[in-house]
Amino acid sequence: MNDLTPSPPSAGCRNTPILKERGQHEVFCGLTGIIWLHRKMQDAFFLVVGSRTCAHLLQSAAGVMIFAEPRFGTAILEETDLAGLADAQAELEREVDRLLERRSDIRQLFLVGSCPSEVIKLDLARAAERLTLKHAPRVRVLNYSGSGIETTFTEGEDACLASMVPVLPETDKRQLLLVGALPDVVEDQALDLLGKMGIEDISVLPARNVDQDVRVGPNTVFALTQPFLGGTLAALERRGARHLPAPFPFGEEGTTAWLLAVAREFGVDKARFDAVTGAPRARARRAVAQAATALKDKSVFFFPDSQLEIPLARFLTRECGMQAVEVGAPFIHKAVVGPDLELLEHGPTIAEGQNVELQLDRCRAAQPDLTVCGLGLANPLEAEGLATKWAIELVFTPVHFYEQAGDLAGLFSRPMHRRRALRLMEAAE
Repeated sequence: MNDLTPSPPSAGCRNTPILKERGQHEVFCGLTGIIWLHRKMQDAFFLVVGSRTCAHLLQSAAGVMIFAEPRFGTAILEETDLAGLADAQAELEREVDRLLERRSDIRQLFLVGSCPSEVIKLDLARAAERLTLKHAPRVRVLNYSGSGIETTFTEGEDACLASMVPVLPETDKRQLLLVGALPDVVEDQALDLLGKMGIEDISVLPARNVDQDVRVGPNTVFALTQPFLGGTLAALERRGARHLPAPFPFGEEGTTAWLLAVAREFGVDKARFDAVTGAPRARARRAVAQAATALKDKSVFFFPDSQLEIPLARFLTRECGMQAVEVGAPFIHKAVVGPDLELLEHGPTIAEGQNVELQLDRCRAAQPDLTVCGLGLANPLEAEGLATKWAIELVFTPVHFYEQAGDLAGLFSRPMHRRRALRLMEAAE
């Protein structure tokens, strides 16, 4: 199947010197990940141990979910807790007991640390152990940190999945593990493609409910579906599982390369691979070509935000004809994004970390046709006449695999169309 391998550029970015930025950063914290994780894990509850600010963040981010009782909440740390005048540990355990008594549907409970809980050194790991002993086997209690101190918002999912790995049952069975929270419809598409190739033993982390039998062991091969799961990768390798490096499944090229890496690992022949992927590949190419007409030969600048930046830059430059000026990412884990860096044509600045003022200066000097950034930067840049794309939307929206390839290109072309329409309106006035 060598003829299906994406042709690398004459010089990729794998060994490009990385500009290390350390300074003021503008990103959401890891608590934000709860908004999509609680939808994915249908029997899980996420209890944030934090301040009223943490509660307001979650309520604002999930404000659209008003028709059902959400599966997340906040155990508020009061001033007495922060000052050490109350036993926050005991209070937390009492709150958990009351929650589990009221909500019999909870099978997994995540205690999620925040900036305030970390500042006062609240031991959530010990609380999770005590509560697990108390409520097992009905409820499994785990903990992870969603603090925004030196982290970005997608690391919340990484920390959550990494916390699940040590308690997964052991298996010696040869199997494929897909890692990363995807919308159910996208996950089903991926499983359908792999199943048609004859790959049968497949599990998904996170599973939709705790009763789905997810195991890991030395014969487990895992493929990441999200480029921000470096901690989960390390946790799985500690359990003996083996990572399958591949470009991420964004666009036709990325999806084909990702599927091809899995197919080779499990001995799928070229004829069967072509038969399974041929039609959806063709649909994806047509959809991307149609949506990308507004993107060809346009420049794009990525601020570090979601950690999707490098795979998306590969998609935009190779499949949509854009030119990358700068590709910034909060963290660059080459074991994770190395295959995408190899396919990204040498030329753009590759930056890790954030110093907002310096990056704003470079962005304003470059005057890119499109800027991908966080919500806090988008409105000011729009006011300056730059077209922007909210980075967080690319995490919430179904964008993986063939059937979403055109939608992914459309997410970037719409700001271009909007900017053009505004200019026409201004000219008419």
